[in-house]
Amino acid sequence: MASLVVTVIGDDRAGLVSALADVITENGGNWERSQMAELAGKFAGIVLVTAPDHRAGDLVEALWPLEDQGLLDVTVQMSEPQPFDGARAALTLVGADRPGIVRDIARVLAAHGVSIDELSTTTREAPMAGGLLFEATAALEIPSTVELSTVQGALEAIADELMVEIALSPS
Repeated sequence: MASLVVTVIGDDRAGLVSALADVITENGGNWERSQMAELAGKFAGIVLVTAPDHRAGDLVEALWPLEDQGLLDVTVQMSEPQPFDGARAALTLVGADRPGIVRDIARVLAAHGVSIDELSTTTREAPMAGGLLFEATAALEIPSTVELSTVQGALEAIADELMVEIALSPS
């Protein structure tokens, strides 16, 4: 079975997911997992698709007309699942919005060999205080050679500087 990672982006409008799903299904693919969102008038998504090995090439070829029709820019990469033997953790962060929060958190995680599997961020009006609150949630993979408490300590060390609350818990 072939695994394909399909990324798409285009101007947001009704029917984009339907068009993509039609092509995948009609060409023997199975929609396994996805993350999709509308941001600033653009629709973007990433989809893990599996297909029988003998149908994968046809599926990839069938996706290109979505670009030709002006619906979605499509990128397809073959993928091999990577084994993981560490711990999984969930990170939540809330604090006053300012530039550099994601960069600083990502640097700490990278310095400890932690992989970010999923990251979701948003800003919203801060109740009573005014300004914007920055919120983030992340699913992390922590290598077996690193203790969760070590990563937690490193994140807590920069939390005050960033003026955020950070929680890290096993998942």
